[in-house]
Amino acid sequence: MKGRRQIWAGALLTAVVVAIALVGPLLVGHDPRALVGPVYGAPATGAPLGYDYLGHDVLSRVLSGGRSVVWMALLTSTVALVVGTAFGMLAGYAHRRLDQAIVWAADVFHAFPALILVLLVVSMLGRSTGLIILTAAAALVPGVIRLVRGLTVGVASQEFVEAAEMLGSSRWQIRLREILPNITTALLVHFGTMLAWSVGILSALSFLGYGLAPPTPDWGLMVNENRAGLQIQPWGVLVPSALIALFTLGANLLADGLGRAQALIRER
Repeated sequence: MKGRRQIWAGALLTAVVVAIALVGPLLVGHDPRALVGPVYGAPATGAPLGYDYLGHDVLSRVLSGGRSVVWMALLTSTVALVVGTAFGMLAGYAHRRLDQAIVWAADVFHAFPALILVLLVVSMLGRSTGLIILTAAAALVPGVIRLVRGLTVGVASQEFVEAAEMLGSSRWQIRLREILPNITTALLVHFGTMLAWSVGILSALSFLGYGLAPPTPDWGLMVNENRAGLQIQPWGVLVPSALIALFTLGANLLADGLGRAQALIRER
């Protein structure tokens, strides 16, 4: 019952933030890049959240700034899941030397803190959107490899895999037809966790000035831009911070709820 409540709560929070990110740009009252009011101006008619450090309408930037966070986090998590699953299954159902080589490489990359690794690469090579996504995904891949490798080893010892081997199925056929379907639920749970991590990494990059370049509206960037005027006009910081927190919380609740539900199904 608790797992079901967590799933619904997580799905609701995530859906609300995603809806704001997707529909928000269609509801803006001003161009999010236009200077339409006083610096750190108080809420007024037509600008219920006031104005930011340059005079942009805060509400318009909030409504326009979520799309980049959501699609970049989803793409980062998807790339990490696909690549990590491929290498994890390859390691878990392969000859010992290949298994050891993949696990060793994953452990080496896993030793670097994800945010530090992304900051290092982006600071040297530039902050293009594609590079940010690929680097953030690469930072998450080692964790996926370790998870999938462990799951694959467990499934590979089952009788139905031995039967497929006796029937002459190739290793990749066994990985795709026998192993992958049996670890899909665990992968979906981990995807929710990675989504929360991706939001945190991407928002931190924007806050530190290594994410999307201004004047592009972005929630993480808004927090960095307006923090100097927090005591004067807090909405430019509080609202995007709250939306980032809700998205992260929703993804975590959803992942945890799915994990609890999976555990209950196994017990039965």
